Amino acid sequence: MARYRDSVCRLCRRENMKLFLKGDRCYSDKCAFDRRSYAPGQHGQRRVKFSDYGIQLREKQKVKRIYGLSEKQFHLFFDRADKQAGITGTNLLVSLERRLDNVVYRLGFVNSRTQGRHFVKHNHFLLNGKKVNIPSCLIKVGDVIEVSEKSKKNQFIADSLDAVIRRGIPPWLELEKEQQKGTIKVLPVREDIAMPIKEQLIVELYSK
Repeated sequence: MARYRDSVCRLCRRENMKLFLKGDRCYSDKCAFDRRSYAPGQHGQRRVKFSDYGIQLREKQKVKRIYGLSEKQFHLFFDRADKQAGITGTNLLVSLERRLDNVVYRLGFVNSRTQGRHFVKHNHFLLNGKKVNIPSCLIKVGDVIEVSEKSKKNQFIADSLDAVIRRGIPPWLELEKEQQKGTIKVLPVREDIAMPIKEQLIVELYSK
């Protein structure tokens, strides 16, 4: 699978908003978007007028980059959301929020979803007491996620938990900081996703 290997700060600048892809750095004075809040490249400061298709495409790219998915992965999530009962756009965002790499980020165990994906793959977390190394695993109500015994002294996890107050914990999650454990109280709803996302544009794009 192809991986993006360039500076992720360029992605924030391309989407004209902070995507919080580098954890604590995004909250500091070193944030590239704060210093250069225009698109990267030679013509980045030119005024660009997007077509309707271009607006829809940019919205899809933005959400795909927030959650760190490839085009194929994102399309699979959309297809599943489209087949579910309810509003397709809402189904899509809720499914993305339920990914394990996103949940460990939301609980404050890691600084970014990229770090969450890396830590899940390397068996730093237990799901309901069992090892799990699949970042795309979808959590459900009542699931318990905890740091594995061997990783409880991991400095990256400790530092991230110390900074969790800055981001806050979503109301659908419960964190026991001292035990390094989190519980899924309820499934997320659209109102729990605070990022400025217009999911209807994505639905329109894939409906063409």
